[in-house]
Amino acid sequence: MALVDEELLERPPDDRRLPRVTPHRTGEIVGHLRSPKTLWCPGCSNGIVTRALIDAVLALDLDPDRTCVIAGIGCAGRITAYLNWSTVHTAHGRALAVATGAKAADPGLHVIVIMGDGDCVAIGGNHLIHAARRNIDVTALVFNNSIYGMTGGQMSPTTFEGDRSTTSVYGNVEQAFDICELARAAGATYVARGTPYAYTRLSQLIAGGIAHKGFAFVEAMVSCPTYYGRQNGIPKASDMMKRQQERSVPVEKFDLDGPRLHDRYPVGVLHHTEREEYTAAYADVVRRAQERPGG
Repeated sequence: MALVDEELLERPPDDRRLPRVTPHRTGEIVGHLRSPKTLWCPGCSNGIVTRALIDAVLALDLDPDRTCVIAGIGCAGRITAYLNWSTVHTAHGRALAVATGAKAADPGLHVIVIMGDGDCVAIGGNHLIHAARRNIDVTALVFNNSIYGMTGGQMSPTTFEGDRSTTSVYGNVEQAFDICELARAAGATYVARGTPYAYTRLSQLIAGGIAHKGFAFVEAMVSCPTYYGRQNGIPKASDMMKRQQERSVPVEKFDLDGPRLHDRYPVGVLHHTEREEYTAAYADVVRRAQERPGG
C-alpha cells in the first residue's frame, strides 16, 4: 500500500485546503494553560506540539465550553493536567473508547484525543482501528517518540528495527508500525504527519484534522532525548530536532520507492477523503426507527 493518496496529489479539491493558522503570542497561549510549567523532560518536544494544538484551536475559534481533550496514560497523557479546557485523563490505551462515548453522547462536542505511540497502537491498537473504521468525528493527535518514555525507555510498536531501548539493548528485532498507514487502512478519512521542527505546518495539519468531519489522525514525530536519544547516540535535543528537518520530506516530493520512516518519511496530508460520519449515520438510524409504525 502506498504511503500517500496519489489521487489527492493529482487533483487536490479546493474544499480540502488546510485552515490558515497564525501563531499567537505567548501571553495568549499561556491563558489556555492551567500552569506554564510541565513535568516533561528538558528537550522533550511535547510542549511544542501542545502549543501547536492551542494555536490550531484558537485559529478555528472553537468554543472552549464545547471542546474536550481526552488522553491516556504516558508522557503525552500529562497534557490533561496542563490545558485549561475540559479534559479527561483515562486508563492506558482507552482514550479513544472514552472519546467515542463522549462524542456519541453529545455529537456537538469538539473531541480531541491525545495519545503516545505506545498508548495508541500497543494496548490501544484495537480501539484505534475501530474508531477509524466507524469514522467517528474525533481528532486523534499522537505524540510519537518511538519509545515508552514515562515508564523507563522500553521499546514501543514504533521503535525502529535495530534501535536500542531498555528492553532491546542489542537492537530491536521487530519491524516498526507505520501508524499513519495503519489508520488509513482501518478507515480514517483524514491522515497527516508533521514535526515540531516545522511548527506552523504542524499547527495547520492539526487544525485541518479538527475541522474535518470524520475520524482524523495526526501523527506528530516528537523527540525524546532522555531515553530514545541517549540510547541511540543522539543525546542532544537540538540534534534530534535537526534530524526531523533532514528526514521529513513534503509528501508531494516523497519518492515512494525509497526507504521509509527511519531515514526519511513523508509529512503533510497523506490521505483525505469523505464518507458518512458515525454519529450522523447513527442519528439517521434512530430517526428511521422512530418513524416506523409502532416505533
